[in-house]
Amino acid sequence: MRKVVGIRFKTAGKIYDFDSGAFVLNQGDHVIVETDQGLGFGMVAVPPVPRDESAAGRSGKPLKKVFRLASQEDFHRREKNLETEKHAHAYCLKCIKELKLKMNLFFVEGNFDASKLTFYFTSEGRVDFRQLVKMLVKELGVRIEMRQVGIRNQAKMCGGIGRCGLEICCSAYLEKFAPVSIRMAKEQGLSLNPTKISGQCGRLMCCLTFENEMYKAIRSQFPKIGKTVKTLSGEGQVIRHNAISNRIAIRLDGGREIEAGLNEIIKDDK
Repeated sequence: MRKVVGIRFKTAGKIYDFDSGAFVLNQGDHVIVETDQGLGFGMVAVPPVPRDESAAGRSGKPLKKVFRLASQEDFHRREKNLETEKHAHAYCLKCIKELKLKMNLFFVEGNFDASKLTFYFTSEGRVDFRQLVKMLVKELGVRIEMRQVGIRNQAKMCGGIGRCGLEICCSAYLEKFAPVSIRMAKEQGLSLNPTKISGQCGRLMCCLTFENEMYKAIRSQFPKIGKTVKTLSGEGQVIRHNAISNRIAIRLDGGREIEAGLNEIIKDDK
């Protein structure tokens, strides 16, 4: 029975399954693995667990193997690759300006053996970057890939601080994006002002999605808005839900508004 280990190549990136072979690996260890693009430098995100010999990885493909534990030399190579990426980024920006291309380059990533560089950019439309690629190949002497991505991917790769004061969720721990709708903001009782429910990317905040189920579970215990309920202060109509504090706002028959917990609602025994 083989052992399968989960490897992550980027912070908050997708976890890929690899055959750990005879290596004893712990979470946080750095390893060199075999990938479709050659050798890759990754970190153990999920410790090895036994799995049936016939089992495939998360993608359904046969598992590739952990080549070896990362050495000090590998860390030096990684640092050198980062310097190459910085140089490539600066040179590409210069070329974009010279060619007057309407594209926003924000990240450059190279594979571990430094044989290929991938340039990530955003743009409102299609970009003819054929001349740009020629200039990059001539200067850098490696294979070049230009990859246009969405604004949410840009936020994930660049990182930043959200309006909550914490690191944005997508770059901190979210492995993939889930659909977000304005209905989620309504169900959570948030302001529908776009500037207040949008993240750094300008799209609806990701936290609306993974917090939505919790809000729905709490609100399912509340009397519906518009329903008439009895409290110790009198009878009134439910006008708002406050899921965070587990209370509801009620407008009494006299027009006065109060907040009450579920334990303060008098149930009708009829």
